[in-house]
Amino acid sequence: MYITRLSLRALLLHLSSPSFQFSRSRTPTINTPLHLDSIELPPTLSDLDLTVNRLSELDSRIAHLSMLKKLSLRQNLIEDSAVEPLSRWDALSDLEELILRDNKLAEVPDISIFSRLLVFDVSFNEITSLEGLSKASSTLKELYVSKNEVYKIMEIEHLHDLQILELGSNRLRVMVNMESLTKLEELWLGRNRIKVDCVALAELYLSHNGISKMEGLSALVNPRVLDVSNNKLTSVDDIQSLTKYFTFPFLQD
Repeated sequence: MYITRLSLRALLLHLSSPSFQFSRSRTPTINTPLHLDSIELPPTLSDLDLTVNRLSELDSRIAHLSMLKKLSLRQNLIEDSAVEPLSRWDALSDLEELILRDNKLAEVPDISIFSRLLVFDVSFNEITSLEGLSKASSTLKELYVSKNEVYKIMEIEHLHDLQILELGSNRLRVMVNMESLTKLEELWLGRNRIKVDCVALAELYLSHNGISKMEGLSALVNPRVLDVSNNKLTSVDDIQSLTKYFTFPFLQD
């Protein structure tokens, strides 16, 4: 039998270890880092989960897992220098999901070798810039960069297949460089410093959501298309200035 999935989450691996303790909230606390030396990593692995193990470096054997599709390194102690070897591990070029959430990264790592990457998560780190994402494959469908220190949306224009973009809890002040993201379905920008919306927005598509009220539309200075069909609208406020651009059937007698 081929082993394709290996989960080495802290709760499973350290349960019998004297260094493993439960806090009052029953969240596992690890006092010593995990060493993978004594653990076999079968070459048939397609899914490797190393969540919560206080890892500060990557096991070099991972570089030879040519069948790997998903690699999760969530909640460890990985810094930029530790993740840098990933950019040279050509055997992992078919990786589809890379999770580096909740580590100690200060920069977006080089992921240019992952030509089929679909999901990339670097949330809950210390990243200040999206610089480096220009090297990300255009196949990317989900990008998570929440809870960092990012101040500008940049280097994502080529991600035409992006469906989910999570940039909440950063330092963003304006929404820019997203015109080409025509397949975007979810955009998360909560807990930023955005004071002014995209007032120059020409096309706004919000159909097939659960919207019950529209407001603030009068701020748009050059609207051409507004699609709010198939929602649950009971109120549309502050749109008087838009009547010169559109006809709103639901406002007519």
